[in-house]
Amino acid sequence: MKTIHAILAAAGAAASLQFAVAAPLLRVKAELSWAPNVPSPTTRPQPAIVEVDLTAERKVMRLTPWLDYDFWTFNGHVPGPFIRARVGDWLEVHLTDADTNGMPHNVDFHAATGPGGGAPLLTAVPGTPALAWLKLVHPGLFVYHCAVPPMMDHIANGMYGLILVEPPYGLPHADREFYVMQSEFYTMEAPAGAKVLEFSHQRGLDEHPSVVAFNGHVASLMLQNALHAETGERVRIYFGNAGPNLTSSFHLIGVVMDHVYEAGGLAEPPAHGLQTALVGPGSAAIIEFTPVVPGTYEFVDHAMFRVEKGAIGQIDVGGSPKMDVYRSQQQGPPKE
Repeated sequence: MKTIHAILAAAGAAASLQFAVAAPLLRVKAELSWAPNVPSPTTRPQPAIVEVDLTAERKVMRLTPWLDYDFWTFNGHVPGPFIRARVGDWLEVHLTDADTNGMPHNVDFHAATGPGGGAPLLTAVPGTPALAWLKLVHPGLFVYHCAVPPMMDHIANGMYGLILVEPPYGLPHADREFYVMQSEFYTMEAPAGAKVLEFSHQRGLDEHPSVVAFNGHVASLMLQNALHAETGERVRIYFGNAGPNLTSSFHLIGVVMDHVYEAGGLAEPPAHGLQTALVGPGSAAIIEFTPVVPGTYEFVDHAMFRVEKGAIGQIDVGGSPKMDVYRSQQQGPPKE
C-alpha cells in the first residue's frame, strides 16, 4: 500500500506537470547584431516567444570605395540583423514599413513552416505595420529576405539576412563567431561625376553583376575592417548567400575547413576537411576551422573574376610562428 508521503509526492508531481504544461511561454526580446558580429549563444532552458523588430527602409550608403547606392534595407543595414533563436521558439515578428517611396515590403523566413515563409502574414505598407508568429521547427542556419514582387529586385537591393535556429542544447563552443553574407548588385553605368549608382533590373535579368560583395560593401572586410582571431582558436563563420543569381564557391585561402554544415543544416553531422563550400543563392553554410599559422588569410568566392568585383575579405590571425608546418627559405628546410 502506498504511504501518504508517496501519495502526496505523486499528487505534487502531477500538479507540477500540470502547471508546467499550462504555464505561458517565456517572452524575450531578440538580441540583434550587425555583420560581421553575431549575438550571444542561446542559454535559455526552454523555448520562448522571441520578439523581433524589423523596419524596411531605404538608405544611401557606400557600395564601392568611390560610389554610394540607394539600398533597400532591414533596420538600415545590409545585410539585415543576425537573428539567433532555438528550436521550439515562436518568432514574433513586427515589421514596420518606413519606405519613403511608399513601397510595400515583407519577410520570407526560410526557417518558417507555412506559405511564403510567413511573407503573406508579414506584408506591411507605410502606416500599417505587420505582425505574425512563426514557430521554429527545424534547426539550422537560414536566409530571410523580402518577397514582395518583383522579389528579385528587393533581394538585389539589399533586403536579406540570416537567422540561426539552434538545436535544443545549442552548438559546441566556438572562440570566435562571424556573420558574413555574399550578394550581387546590378547597377547602371555611372555617368561622369555621379556619386550614387542606380539599380538595373535588366542587368539582373542578364545575370551580369557590377559588384559581388561580402556584407553589402566592397572592402567591407579588408584591411582595418578585417576579422580577427588567434592561432588555436575555434573560429565559426555563419556564411549566407543572398544571390539573387550566383552560386558562391566560398574558399578560405590557406585553410582546410574542419567542419562544414552544408546548406546550413544542423540535423546531420557536418562534412570534414573541405577546401571550398559551395553555397547556392538563398542558402547558407556554417564553417568551422582552427588557424594554426599566424598571418593574414583571405577568403574569396573562388569564381575568381568575382574578386575584382569585390568578393574578397580578410582574417588577421595573431600568434607564434608554427615552423613545423610552414617554413620560409630563410628559416631553412625541416630537419625531420
